[in-house]
Amino acid sequence: MSEKRIDIPITGMTCAACANRIEKGLSRMEGVQDVAVNFATEKAAVTIDTGAADLPALRAKIQSLGYDITERHVDLQLTGMTCAACSARIEKVLSRMDGIFTVNVNLALETGRVTYDPTALSVNDIILKIEKIGYGSSVKDGASTNEEDPRKAEIHKKTKMFAISAILSLPLLWTMFAHFSFTRWMYVPDLFMNPYFQWALTTPVQFWIGWTFYKGAFSALRNGSANMDVLVVLGTSAAYFYSVFLVLTGSDHGLYFETSAVLITLILLGKLFEARAKGHSSDAIKKLMGLQPTMAVVEQDGVQSEIAISDVQVGDILVIRPGASIPVDAEVVSGTSSVDESMLTGESLPVDKAEGDLLYAATVNANGSLRVRAKNIGKDTMLSGIIRVVEEAQGSKAPIQRLADKISGVFVPVVVGIAALTFVIWYFFVTPGDFAEALTSTIAVLVIACPCALGLATPTSIMAGSGRAAEHGILFKTAEAMEQTKSIDTIVFDKTGTLTKGTPEVTDFVTSDASQRNRMIALSAVAESDSEHPVARAVTTFGAESGNRLLTVGQFESIPGHGIRCTVDNVDILLGNQKLLERFNIELNHTITDTASLENEGKTVMYMAADGAHVAVIAVADTVKETSAEAVKELHALGMEVIMLTGDQERTAKSIANTVGIDRVIAGVLPDQKAQTIVALQAEGKRVAMAGDGINDAPALAVADIGMAMGTGTAVAMEAADVTLMHGDLLRVPDTLKMSRLTVQNIKQNLFWALAYNSVGIPIAAAGLLAPWVAGAAMAFSSVSVVLNALRLQRVKLRD
Repeated sequence: MSEKRIDIPITGMTCAACANRIEKGLSRMEGVQDVAVNFATEKAAVTIDTGAADLPALRAKIQSLGYDITERHVDLQLTGMTCAACSARIEKVLSRMDGIFTVNVNLALETGRVTYDPTALSVNDIILKIEKIGYGSSVKDGASTNEEDPRKAEIHKKTKMFAISAILSLPLLWTMFAHFSFTRWMYVPDLFMNPYFQWALTTPVQFWIGWTFYKGAFSALRNGSANMDVLVVLGTSAAYFYSVFLVLTGSDHGLYFETSAVLITLILLGKLFEARAKGHSSDAIKKLMGLQPTMAVVEQDGVQSEIAISDVQVGDILVIRPGASIPVDAEVVSGTSSVDESMLTGESLPVDKAEGDLLYAATVNANGSLRVRAKNIGKDTMLSGIIRVVEEAQGSKAPIQRLADKISGVFVPVVVGIAALTFVIWYFFVTPGDFAEALTSTIAVLVIACPCALGLATPTSIMAGSGRAAEHGILFKTAEAMEQTKSIDTIVFDKTGTLTKGTPEVTDFVTSDASQRNRMIALSAVAESDSEHPVARAVTTFGAESGNRLLTVGQFESIPGHGIRCTVDNVDILLGNQKLLERFNIELNHTITDTASLENEGKTVMYMAADGAHVAVIAVADTVKETSAEAVKELHALGMEVIMLTGDQERTAKSIANTVGIDRVIAGVLPDQKAQTIVALQAEGKRVAMAGDGINDAPALAVADIGMAMGTGTAVAMEAADVTLMHGDLLRVPDTLKMSRLTVQNIKQNLFWALAYNSVGIPIAAAGLLAPWVAGAAMAFSSVSVVLNALRLQRVKLRD
C-alpha cells in the first residue's frame, strides 16, 4: 500500500458543521486513511491509499456533498527530456510540492499537465522547480498554431548535429570495418590509423556533439535520479578515456575511439528518426488547426477591411463571402446562404442559414454572402474545443502505462548494476586481467539498454490512435477512456435523438380520395402553420417538402386535448385525434386505412375532416436514423449486447427496437431513473457504455463505464461523456470500439517489444556477443520501431 497526503482547498463551507459533514463523507470512502477538515483555513488534509483513491474521486465526493475544490490546471511545454526516466523524474519532483494535486508528463508530446492549488503556489513556482532539476518549461498556450515551429527547429538542429557527427565518425567507422577478416581487402589510409588523428576526430563528437548527453546526465544525477543520458555518458566516456590513456602511455592495445564516436552518431540518428516520427503522430492536430482561416473580413461604418483572425473581437460584424471559410463562431445578422458543416456533422449536404442562425469556425460558406456577428473567438470556438479535447486525450495517461512507468523508474540503476557486474565477471573470471575485453562487454550493456522504448510505448500509440479517431469525428476525452472502451460488452442507447432523428415526421398520409391527396396535404399544412406543437410542425414541414402552395388560414380555434378547428380556402378543417371527430359527430371512414396497425408501429395517428367528412388519416413518428440498424448489426458482430433505454411507452419503444434489431428494451424510465438503470446493469457484471444526446441522459452518461455523447446533442451531455461522436452517426459507435481495441493492442505490442528487446539484448551484450557499435544501433532502432509501430494506427480504415 502506498500512502499519500493531499491538502485540498474547499469552497462553499459556511460553518463548522460543513467541515464536519465533509470530514464524515470523505472518511467513508474506500482508500481514505485519514481526514481532517479545517473550517478556518478552508482546507482538508486527506491521507489516501493511492491504489484505491485519487483526487478525481475525492473531488466527486466533495461535489456530491454540495461543495467544491479550488483548483486550476496548467499545460506546460517541456524541453530537455531524453527518456522515460526524465518524465518520471519531473512527475516525482512536482508531486512532492505542497499545493500540487496531480502531475501528468507526456514524453512523446513533451508536454505536462499540472493540477494545483492557486492559493498555495503559482505557475511560475512550478516552472522554476522544473528548471531547477535541469529541464526547460513554458506555458503551453492552448491549441497554438505555432506548435509546429519548435518541432521543425528541433528536427533541423538534430539533422545538423547528426551530419557533422557522421562526417567526423566516417573515417573511424572505416578503420573499424578494416579489422574484420572478410574486409581485409579494404584500403585504409595510414592517416586514418594514426592514434592522434583518431583522437582529434573523436574529441569534438564526444564533447561538442555529445555535450547534450553530459548535460542531461549531470542534471539527472544532481537530482538523485538516472536516465538514458547516464548510460550513454558512461559507455562513451569509458571508451574515450580508456583510448586516451592508451595513446598517452603508448600501449599497443586496440583503441576504442571509433566506439565512442560511432555510438554517439547512431544515437543521434535514432533521436532524429524519433523526432520525425513524433511529428507525424501529431498530424491530426495539425489538420484540425489547418481548417481555420487566418484572416477575416470585418465591416466598420460600412467599410470592409481584412484583418488577422487574432484581431477579431466578440461583437464585430464580419462579412463571409461565397466559398470562404467562416473564421469564428458567429450569428447571422443578414443574408441567406448554404453552409458546408461536414467537418462538424459529417453530413455532406449544406445547411441553409438565415438571420439568427449560428455558424461555426472552419465551416464553409457555399454560395450567398452573409453578414455575421462574432460570438465565440480564439480558444472559445467549437473547433478550438475539439482541438483541446484531442490534445488532452493525447497528453493523458492510460492505466496500462503504469507498468512502464514503474519499470522506467528503476531501469537505469538496474542497468548500471548489471554493467558493473558484467565488468567484474569478465575481468576476474572470463578473461582474467583483460581490461579491454571486460570494457567492451560493459560498454555494450550500457548502450544497448533503452528506457526510451518503454517510455514511448504507450503515449505514441495514444497520440496516433486518438488522432486518427478525431479525424473521423470520434473524440476520446482521455487515454483512460480509450483503453476502457475496449472492455465494453453492453451498449445502452437512448431512443430519441440517438437511435431516432429526434424530430417527428409524417410517415403516412392516406386519403379517402387519392386524386385529392395533394390538396389535403396543402390544407393540413396551412391548418397547422400557426401551431408550435412538434406534431403540428411535422405536418407543416411535410406540406412544404411536398411542394404544395401554402394557402391562407382563416378562423382558427385550438381545442386542448383534441386538436384544432379552422378554415382554409373556405374549407372547414378539423385536425386532431379521434375524440375531436367524435366531438363534432363526424363518422370515421374505416376504409381509409388500418389505424390500429399504425398505432402498433408506435406512430401517432391524426384524423382530418373537411366540410364535415372524414377525408384523411395522418401518421406521425420520430423516425429511425438511416444508419441505426446497420450500427446495431455491427455491434452484434462485435459481441455486444444492445439495449434501448427510454422514457417512451413500451409499445413505441419495442416497435423501434424491432426495426433496428435491438436485443432488450427498458421503457417508461424517468430521466432520474436512467442512471439507476445503468448502475443496475453494472451490478449484473456488465461493462456498460451509454450513448445519448440530451440533458436527461447526462447522469447516465456520467455513471456508465463509458459515456458516449452524440455531437448533435446538448453541451451538458457532451460534458458528462467520455467520448463525443461529433457526427451524431451511430455507425461511429462500432468505429469507436474498433479504434479502442486496435490502440490497446498496439500499446501491448509496443510494451512487449520494449520489454523483450531489453530482456534479450542486455544478456547478449553481457555475454560479449555484441560489439558496442552494434548495441548502439540496436538501441536506436528500438525507439524508432516503437514509434513506427504506433504510426500504423494512422492508417486504420474508418468510415469517412
